[in-house]
Amino acid sequence: MGLFDFLKKGEEKPAAKPAANNDFFKNNPNVAQTPAAGAAANPATEYYTVQSGDSLSKIAKHVYGDAQQWHKIHQANTDQVKDPNLIHPGQKLIIPR
Repeated sequence: MGLFDFLKKGEEKPAAKPAANNDFFKNNPNVAQTPAAGAAANPATEYYTVQSGDSLSKIAKHVYGDAQQWHKIHQANTDQVKDPNLIHPGQKLIIPR
């Protein structure tokens, strides 16, 4: 079938399906979306449970697509992450949007 053959026959090709959703949060069991206590403006806060081998930049790369955005995660979690180079498996980090 040629490029314009469908026009001659009066047929329309079906629209291409969108690519699979590779959203990190929807496909990652380490990320939970739970309501934040007292957060009326933001109905859901996203969390990430740190796994062995994770770093803030690695998490930022998955979440934002840019490892240099690790500051956002650090700023949202300064209460439990004093040194951004030291995060521990099992920590539950807030993921700001």
